[in-house]
Parts: sequence; structure tokens; C-alpha cells
Amino acid sequence: MKKPLIILTGPTAVGKTKLSISLAKAVNGAIISADSMQVYRHMDIGSAKIRPEEMCGVPHYLIDVLDPSEEFHVVKFVELAHEAMEKIYAAGQIPIVTGGTGFYIQALLKEVDFTESHGELPIRKQLEEKAATEEGAAELYRELSEVDPASAETIHPNNVKRVIRALEYYHETGQKISEHNEEQKQKESPYCSAYFVLNDERSILYDRIDRRVDQMIRDGLVDEVFRLKEMGYTRDLVSMQGLGYKELFPYLAGECTLEEAVYIIKRDTRHFAKRQLTWFRREKDVIWLNKPDFDYDEEKILSYMLDRWNEIVSADAKEEGEQSC
Repeated sequence: MKKPLIILTGPTAVGKTKLSISLAKAVNGAIISADSMQVYRHMDIGSAKIRPEEMCGVPHYLIDVLDPSEEFHVVKFVELAHEAMEKIYAAGQIPIVTGGTGFYIQALLKEVDFTESHGELPIRKQLEEKAATEEGAAELYRELSEVDPASAETIHPNNVKRVIRALEYYHETGQKISEHNEEQKQKESPYCSAYFVLNDERSILYDRIDRRVDQMIRDGLVDEVFRLKEMGYTRDLVSMQGLGYKELFPYLAGECTLEEAVYIIKRDTRHFAKRQLTWFRREKDVIWLNKPDFDYDEEKILSYMLDRWNEIVSADAKEEGEQSC
């Protein structure tokens, strides 16, 4: 039979963490973080990282495993997630992938082949040198928008590494990386899986985002970013491109006020949540968990999730049984 895998995702600030703990306890699961920031040490407040006391004894993986100077990308995520899954299966538990990075989730669920370039052409070095110029990053994003608009829609202009990767793939293979990824998306998942997306009314979600950013500031986010800066982590690192971090470097450099920085964090986080939902709506076989439909009752949501999970497991067992006859 296919190995079990549960996905619990949704836009930022929707409330995935608490529900994931309840789900893990109900199915004897362990959690794998699909978050591009929580993987880094020393980045706790801005990433809304779960605290040890909030884990309630549930094992968590891919949290605090890299230094901010190290690169983290989809290939690395899949590698680390597979290692975690082997440990979880060996312990007789079910892996629950929780987080809001849909790109990572898709790669793991479908075993997507994000083929690395051969490195035979000097294009990457050229693109990196161009990105380092004053208007280079913006020019590269404009170029990507022209040659591969579908990729430009899903890649943030500030994510220079992914912009370069997409352009490199196009120049080296002659194929748009968005087309390659779409082909990979059509692959059947090797797992018996449930893909849950937790969601809420937009106005409520945006209010939660604003209040969470205010709480992060009260909890010491500015001091956290200052300490990272003092440790030698510069604003051009991939890790420092995370929401709540890249916006505070200009404030610490005296380029804007704290009020302006906080406004930008809130605005960009709302935009990010919107892009997340757009991604999830494109995915197939998603099970939507709209909180208003359950009267915001987590017990009702959890009960529904368990019913759907049991249905999926039963259907998969039946299918496997028919194939073996």
C-alpha cells in the first residue's frame, strides 16, 4: 500500500499551528514544517516559529536546522523532508506536512523533478553579476516576465535566486521552467494523501495578519533583526528576504521610520496571503476547510478532517486490494 501523508496548509496567520497539533495527536502523527523561514535558527519571532512548549510532545522536523547564511530551496526541502519521513515511518507515525509554502508541498507530494542545470553554460554567473548591479534585479524580473510570464506570476520580484533559476533554465534548455513544472504537477502522487487547506474570510484573515505583526513588534522583532545584523547576516541573504526581516533592515539603516516599515510588513504579508490562496486554488484534490463553515469550532474541523482521512485511507486500501486480485 502507498505510504500515508497528510498535508495541512493555508495562508499565513490562518491558524494552522494549533490545528496541526490536534491532528497529530489524533492520528499519531509527527509534523514536518513546510516553511521557508522556520528552518533557520535565530529567526523565531518574524517566522512565527512554534515554541517548544506549544509542541505538546508532538515531534517536529525542519525547524531550526540551518544557519541564516545557508541557502534553503525546494530541492533542499525535499531532501530534508524525505529524511524526516523515513524517521517518522520507522516510528510507526504518519507525517503531517504543515506550512504555507505551496511550492515545497507540491514538490514533495508529487515527487516533482526540479532538474538542476548542468552548469555547462556561464549564464548563472552572468545573471548573478547583473543582479548585483543597482537596477539588475528589477531588470532580470522584467526579462522573466517577457520570456516566462507564468513563472513571473508565482515568483516574487525580491526572490532573486528563483528569478535567476528560472532564467537560467530557460536559457540552458529552451523550455520555460513553468511548463516543466506543470508537466511534473500532472504526475500521480506516490502517497496515500489528504491535502487540507485551512482558510478564513479575507477581512478576518487580513485583520489577523495586522494584529500578528503588531504582536511581533511587541515581542521584540526589531531586536531580533538587529541581533541578526550584528551576527553578520546581511540583507542580501536568502534568509533575510523573509517577510518581517527584509522590511526592517531599511529601518535599522535609517532609511525609513519604524511606522513605515511596519506598514510595509502588513501590506506585503496580506499580498503574500493572497498569492498563497491563488496557488492552492490551482492545486487538484484539495480539501478546503473554510472556518466559517464550521462556526470557527476547531473540534468540528478536526472531526471533518479525520472523517475525510479515513475515507481516503479506505478507498486506497480498496483500490490496492482490487489491483492485487
